[in-house]
Amino acid sequence: MALPSLIAVGAVHQHLLRTKQRPKAAIFAEAGDCKEVHDYATIFGYGCDGVCPYVAYEALCKMNHDGLVEAKAKSEFTDDEIIANYRKAAAKGLLKVMSKMGISTLQSYKGAQVFEAVGLSDEIVDRCFTGTTTRIQGTDFEALYRDLERFHKAGYPDHESDSLLVQSDGQLHYRDGGEAHLNTPAGMVNLQIAARTNSREAYKEFSRITNEQNKKVTLRGQLKFKFDPSRSIPLDEVEPVSEIVKRFATGAMSLGSISQEAHETLAMAMNALGGRSNTGEGGEDPKRFLDNRRSSIKQVASGRFGVTSHYLANSDQIQIKMAQGAKPGEGGELPGFKVSEYIGKNRGTTPGVGLISPPPHHDIYSIEDLAQLIHDLKNAQPKGEVSVKLVSEVGVGVVAAGVTKALADHVTVSGHDGGTGAAAWTGLKGAGLPWELGLAETQQTLVLNNLRDRVKLQTDGQLKTGRDVAIACLLGADEFGFATAPLIAMGCIMMRKCHLNTCPVGVATQDEELRKKFSGQPEHVMNYFFLMAEEIREIMAKLGYRTMADMIGQTQHLEVNKKGLHYKSRGLDLTPLLTPASELNPGANIRHMQYQYHGLDKAKDNVFIEKAKDALENRTPVVIEEDINNLNRTSGTMLSYEVSTRYGAEGLPDDTIHLKLKGHGGQSMAFTLAKGITMTVEGDANDYTAKGLSGGKVAVYPSQEVIDDGFVPEDNVVVGNVCLYGASAGKAFFRGKAGERFCVRNSGALAVVEGTGDHCCEYMTGGRTVVLGKTGRNFGAGMSGGIAYVYDPDGEFPQLCNMGLVGLETIETDEEKEEVYNYIKEHVDYTGSSVGQSMLENWDEKVKQFVKVMPHDYKRVLAERAAAAEKSKAA
Repeated sequence: MALPSLIAVGAVHQHLLRTKQRPKAAIFAEAGDCKEVHDYATIFGYGCDGVCPYVAYEALCKMNHDGLVEAKAKSEFTDDEIIANYRKAAAKGLLKVMSKMGISTLQSYKGAQVFEAVGLSDEIVDRCFTGTTTRIQGTDFEALYRDLERFHKAGYPDHESDSLLVQSDGQLHYRDGGEAHLNTPAGMVNLQIAARTNSREAYKEFSRITNEQNKKVTLRGQLKFKFDPSRSIPLDEVEPVSEIVKRFATGAMSLGSISQEAHETLAMAMNALGGRSNTGEGGEDPKRFLDNRRSSIKQVASGRFGVTSHYLANSDQIQIKMAQGAKPGEGGELPGFKVSEYIGKNRGTTPGVGLISPPPHHDIYSIEDLAQLIHDLKNAQPKGEVSVKLVSEVGVGVVAAGVTKALADHVTVSGHDGGTGAAAWTGLKGAGLPWELGLAETQQTLVLNNLRDRVKLQTDGQLKTGRDVAIACLLGADEFGFATAPLIAMGCIMMRKCHLNTCPVGVATQDEELRKKFSGQPEHVMNYFFLMAEEIREIMAKLGYRTMADMIGQTQHLEVNKKGLHYKSRGLDLTPLLTPASELNPGANIRHMQYQYHGLDKAKDNVFIEKAKDALENRTPVVIEEDINNLNRTSGTMLSYEVSTRYGAEGLPDDTIHLKLKGHGGQSMAFTLAKGITMTVEGDANDYTAKGLSGGKVAVYPSQEVIDDGFVPEDNVVVGNVCLYGASAGKAFFRGKAGERFCVRNSGALAVVEGTGDHCCEYMTGGRTVVLGKTGRNFGAGMSGGIAYVYDPDGEFPQLCNMGLVGLETIETDEEKEEVYNYIKEHVDYTGSSVGQSMLENWDEKVKQFVKVMPHDYKRVLAERAAAAEKSKAA
């Protein structure tokens, strides 16, 4: 009977380490159980030097011989070719895991043990995975042996069979009699009946089925309530469902990942309930801002799709997505065939071109950077909350404490059970932890550090029933997020085709014909939430709580359910979940009690707003002259909020408000600067200048005095890193060099600069970037739209450009030459650039030395549009 290869490799690796013999030997595994990316990630992570997955190879060859392998590029594959393709795919998956963990080489990854064990006892961990965190104990060698025996019998059955096929265990898709899943056909049917008919009986059956499944697959399923009859109160003394549902929010599902109809239905339902819906990272149609389709929560993710001053101003809460429960460490992806004209318009991108969000926020590399972004967003919507979405993992409590000190108003701890249909299985199955662990750790850490009263705490991850919500509340949550269940209530049948655009019920597709099949109504979602809230009220009455606020963090009402435990569950120690936070810091508040102070009353923008009052109210042009220093962070953003709330995305006429500043611009100067505002700075500016530019104009140039003293602008940095990150419209001119990651994810702005650092135009999807000097390395990585023009008289630029998604061309047409000439002329007009002026004076020669950076997908889409226009004209 075979041992799992991971157990064997881990034991050998740890033994060699303990005996100080590890450098003398390599460990190779002939492993029949290695087939998926997570298998390789774990076996290398625990010390293996090489793997031969012989069963995977043999299975692929057998499938190839049986004609079960689809060959797209050619008529058929040889066995060697199919194995080579498999190895390449597995290596790509492993590289992605390494990149998520911030590790560059396999040599560094081997034995790094970048994992937490869930449900393994110290007996196994100490011997095979020494040093790995295992907080709740669990399976021991005896239970492991029982599993191995079962697997062996499945492979070598006692009886003979005509079929050589081993029955699917239902790991990835539900199979009757296979691996237990939280969503079952019977449960989904009853949920949809309850949602459509408002049937309490159907809801109770759904709740019963789900709670039974919870016992098999979740930590909360191992818990039960400690009801004390002497504490119970009459049901009519418990707060009404109308108050309870205000604590509910729907998950961050973007417009693009799900259909317009589904997205708007969720928003209408939550607005009617008094809860909150979340836009996800795909922006929102401005037409929805003024009616009941408006999403209260506007998400800001690493791609910054659709993030503008107008978008942020029309929110009640802005959520910074640091990670996603279903796939922590990965950015969002939307295939090109789901980027319709409507989706592309809302995201500020080119229709038909696939979209990839960067794995990290490029303006966040420390907790101080996160504090800056929180400050930026608070300026963009002074009346709303700023939330930070984290993923449940070991140490999330410390991170949440830092986030709270960074002045976040709200923290979400997202569980690994997130049901994102478009996420890769590697992320779904192998990353993140149950929300129960993350929520309990966060609650305890915040209470211990006297921070809990300053922040609201939300959790999500397959919350479905009133029992789930009540347990989350007792573990410390103020609010609760739902995604999969509301989608099922609207008609989702979990076909797992979200990424293919073929959802048969119109929930997760942009196909116009399939969208017609969508039958969901706001009332369906509302019925589901009201029925759930009624179940919560019944639990509250038994526990003796009149309001949910009083119930938050009262873990003394939970205990382990020891009745009928599965043999794997008997070793679990759920003490880390059930330790009352109040015991860690007696007298400390255990729920949200006060609001953070953001210091907006001291912002320089208050001066700007006062002096621009006539322009704001009457559109009268005004010039405001002020000194500025680097203590004035996020200058111009609160003024932009005033413009956006009055005049929407159209803003004011160009140059209506001219902020004529002298000095040193602080971080995030001109963040989401609105149309109609022009900000010129005689001096320099810090990191994140013109981030999220939303139609305004920015110019930064050194004073004539310093130039007369010998300062050479084109040889010096005048603005910092990550300028114009996520810019959607407007213009920016910088007389001098910019730092790294200039114009990351630019989607519509014009930027002219006289030199940049590394990673310029990374992930750019639109707009124009003109560089009149040298660039750093990795130019244009992930660039899928827009055009960049780089002055390259020495021919060095091709070596510095990442050619993965772009091609290099020359400027050929007279129209394009004139276009670039006008960009540079405008740069000279705003900044007095001598470099730009010299180019204009010798334009016929200089234009030949420009390199045009053109993304392949963008070029293809432009050609298709031109052909369609010609065809239409001919018709």
